[in-house]
Amino acid sequence: MLLLAIIAVYFLAVIGIGLAGRRRHLRFDEYMTAGRKYSTPFITGSLLATIIGGSATIGLAGLGFSKGLSGAWWLLVGSLGLMVLGYFFAAKVRNFGFYTLPQILEKHYGRKVSLAASIVIVLAWTGVTAAQIIAAGKILSVLGIGSTEIWMIAFTLIFVGYAVTGGQYSIIRTDILDIVIIFTGIFCGLGFLLATLGGFSGLAAALPADKLSFPLSAAFGIKDLLTYLLVVGLTYVVGPDLYGRLFCARDGQTARKAAFWSALLVIPLALAITLIGMGAFAVFPNISAEQAFPKLITGLLPTLAAGLVLAALVSAIMSTAVATLWSSSTILSVNIIGFFKKSQADNKSLLVSRLSVIFIGLASLGLALLLKGVISTIVFAYTIYTCGVIVPAIAGFYKDKLKVTSNAALAAIIGGGVTGMISKIYAIKYLDIGAIGLSLALLLIVSLVENRLGHSNRKRIVPVS
Repeated sequence: MLLLAIIAVYFLAVIGIGLAGRRRHLRFDEYMTAGRKYSTPFITGSLLATIIGGSATIGLAGLGFSKGLSGAWWLLVGSLGLMVLGYFFAAKVRNFGFYTLPQILEKHYGRKVSLAASIVIVLAWTGVTAAQIIAAGKILSVLGIGSTEIWMIAFTLIFVGYAVTGGQYSIIRTDILDIVIIFTGIFCGLGFLLATLGGFSGLAAALPADKLSFPLSAAFGIKDLLTYLLVVGLTYVVGPDLYGRLFCARDGQTARKAAFWSALLVIPLALAITLIGMGAFAVFPNISAEQAFPKLITGLLPTLAAGLVLAALVSAIMSTAVATLWSSSTILSVNIIGFFKKSQADNKSLLVSRLSVIFIGLASLGLALLLKGVISTIVFAYTIYTCGVIVPAIAGFYKDKLKVTSNAALAAIIGGGVTGMISKIYAIKYLDIGAIGLSLALLLIVSLVENRLGHSNRKRIVPVS
């Protein structure tokens, strides 16, 4: 009953913040970006809360369970990606003053490219949100009340309702609460686990030697690392949910500092969660990988510590679910619906945005009920997005130097995205890396052909004397 009471208090707090935020929003811009006024600590906390979700808790602990210390790369590649984001792009992203990533693509390439990217992102990020719902169902089912599916439905109703009512103001405020709970709960859980095993030396003695191998291991080779770097790591360089947080910063320097701080703080979290998964393998070797965290709560921790760890996991999943839902629904309303209805009154824009949140939330729930694994679901979604959108998005910042054309960007999005999707549907190993290469090749070749044709046509024009 104590575990249920802790979760109930957390959900009531989230709902309260959402209702409080509703009273503050009068204009569309405030609803979407919380007034673009937040400082480095707020944006850093919001970025971290967005990153540490179902895949970074349930999924990463499962990777620690199955692959050992090398599984930490799932989140460590995110730290590398955030460093690249901070150094090259964060300030530029914030200074655009937009609401979504596709608006940046529209500025670089035009509305057709923006629309194509928007469709890919909405489809992919609906899958990412579905992964959070799956993770929530697995975690909340440890309460022993109701089925996993019932908890998935209940969780969806809460986080969708919260996002609809509060907007970005409530999301960022709650993210600060979430990240404090996440850090406290995860390191508390790790501390109890290590105490049970006799410290790090006891953990090492209880594991096969290969579980301690890093950076590579028998279960995680160089090709796996390359896949993580490209398919997962690049989503931290160009990520619609992360950009949604940067748009709320007070200026470009704030966004840049927040990206760097997030990159540093992700590292201890990655190692702690991986060690929890490894410890679960030492204590409960016969469970499934993604049951590592739930089993730690129910089978090892005292009640109060179990409640704190459970609250941390629910906080992590809630914050990421809201962030991914928000980014995809905003893109749906601003870039897809807005493509066909360019001008809307402020109150109508708010209504469309709220209805988009509800639609994406229900679609994510439907997808979650059909799927099973957190990591497998999120990898599928990341692959479609990364293979289609990342290359033209990065090239857009250097469009004039690279002489990239709009048609080339469109070809890269379609060719790369479709190939990436095929690689996962038919389980063609390492085709996802090839799809990123195809996207780059299409971008360069089509641009080269168009630029040469344009140059030839200009030479044929004879001025009239």
